[in-house]
Amino acid sequence: MTQDQIIIFALFGLVFGLLLWGRFRYDIVAFGALMAGVVLGVVPADEAFAGFGHPATLVVALVLVVSAGLVRSGAVFLITRTLVDSTRGLASHIALMGGIGAVLSAFMNNVAALALLMPVDIQTARKAGRSPAMSLMPLSFATILGGMVTLIGTPPNIIIASIRQQTMGDSYRMFDFAPVGGVAALAGLAFVALVGWRLIPARDSGPGGDEAASAYVAELTVPEDSKQIGKRLAELEETAVKTDVALLGLIRDGKRLYGRARRSQLRAGDTLVLEALPEALDEFRSALDLGFSDSQREDRLKAAGEGLEIIEVVVPEGARIAGRTAQGLGLNWRQNTVLMGISRQGARINRAVRQTDVLPGDLLLLLCPRETGAHVTEWLGCLPLATRGLSVTQNDKTWLAIGLFAAGVLAASIGLIDLPIALGLVVIGFVLTKIVPVAELYTHIEWPVVVLLGSMIPLGLALESSGGTELIAGTLVGLTDGLPAWAILTVLMVVTMTLSDVLNNTATTIVAAPVGIQMANALDVSPDPFLMAVAVAASAAFLTPIGHKNNTLILGPGGYRFGDYWRMGLPLELLIIATSIPAILVFWPL
Repeated sequence: MTQDQIIIFALFGLVFGLLLWGRFRYDIVAFGALMAGVVLGVVPADEAFAGFGHPATLVVALVLVVSAGLVRSGAVFLITRTLVDSTRGLASHIALMGGIGAVLSAFMNNVAALALLMPVDIQTARKAGRSPAMSLMPLSFATILGGMVTLIGTPPNIIIASIRQQTMGDSYRMFDFAPVGGVAALAGLAFVALVGWRLIPARDSGPGGDEAASAYVAELTVPEDSKQIGKRLAELEETAVKTDVALLGLIRDGKRLYGRARRSQLRAGDTLVLEALPEALDEFRSALDLGFSDSQREDRLKAAGEGLEIIEVVVPEGARIAGRTAQGLGLNWRQNTVLMGISRQGARINRAVRQTDVLPGDLLLLLCPRETGAHVTEWLGCLPLATRGLSVTQNDKTWLAIGLFAAGVLAASIGLIDLPIALGLVVIGFVLTKIVPVAELYTHIEWPVVVLLGSMIPLGLALESSGGTELIAGTLVGLTDGLPAWAILTVLMVVTMTLSDVLNNTATTIVAAPVGIQMANALDVSPDPFLMAVAVAASAAFLTPIGHKNNTLILGPGGYRFGDYWRMGLPLELLIIATSIPAILVFWPL
């Protein structure tokens, strides 16, 4: 073992020890190790920051922006309303979402599949009042498992097909991976849904249930061309229940309808009186395509700047609006702002929101042009609440966002362009069509995750360039000499999985596939069982957040720690080995 190999192995050992300890933040540990590698000479100084421009790092950053665009456009609400029920048990929810994710990732890049479903899962967790940590990791693992089934599902399968073409003159076909990959995926999905999620440590943090949030009495209007015209108010109850909204009543021609409100047929211009959290209010509005409480001035607000934003403020003693109504103060024509709702410590509000006297201690939900929230808050004399990233869903851009995303995924799936370029074009499309405002372009990126990945990639390359991976391969060939075929395949899978948890799975496949062919030639048997073993093992990176881009993507949104992954990942990897070896020997005999 050379000096460089000793140093790089020691660095990896130190990094994983510190990350499992959890005393220091993962991005600081990774960046510190990268700097140590440069100082010790195992990472060239001119390549120290190459990981930050690596496709894997760019994909993670771009996917987070794309996910935000899918949320803002209403695409996530559309999927949630169609497929997801927040009252469903956690195991059933994981089975459903995992099954959808696995099927999608079999025919599209598994990173793109997770990008589509991750915000849906977070929204469902919020509505169910639980932490998204309980379901995001199972969803990530499910999308990884689904990619094992087809040629285009994951990069390792594509690489192995290419290597087989070069060495044997014939590539694998689309569904040649399905017999083995399908068995592994089905077993893995069953484990994740029934047992795996129970092994995830409980986390109090995360964007799940928001217990500190206040419900607002708010109003939404029925537009002139609304599909809800002619329906009875009671017919909206099902949507209200799904979105956690309470229907309080109906205002028509400035008068509140009481006892007969639920039986009244809706007309254009009617105002629905609701009680809901801000996020639920926006989802209900998006689901039924309703207008804001001051619909006559809605177009004026939209024309005032780069879209709209929702802010929450508290009214102190002496505020300009204290003791006055929003209408009397001229809030709309003075500040281009609409009072959407009032929260008054559970007290019932009986007048129209904009005609209600605002009292000290009230919480106000305000709709205003983007980037004007601070000015409006100061003008009112109010105090801002801590921002919760509230945004206005753009119903009219739902199918545009889905179309742009689908086009990018399709172009990458058929090999027309690389995935990072496809996602970059989707982001550009989202910005040009104002699905994602320019002001929010960088706020959705989890920068600690980017630093982690950008720091670990050069260390992984240093392991390969120092001869560390060749040393592992040579040791593997020596250890398997004289063992039966099933034992050799098992050792190959274990080592490949271990490498994949540390290196990028693409780099692992490039190293492990030739080793598998060499082992088959030494045994004078078919290389196909060994290539299939590498294909499954290279994708089965479940022990760390850096082994697969999907695991990295959920690190921030799930509030996970580095050491959380192995708790569910280790038994899952063992299960995949136990099911894949017999399947390989049956479907790809030696």
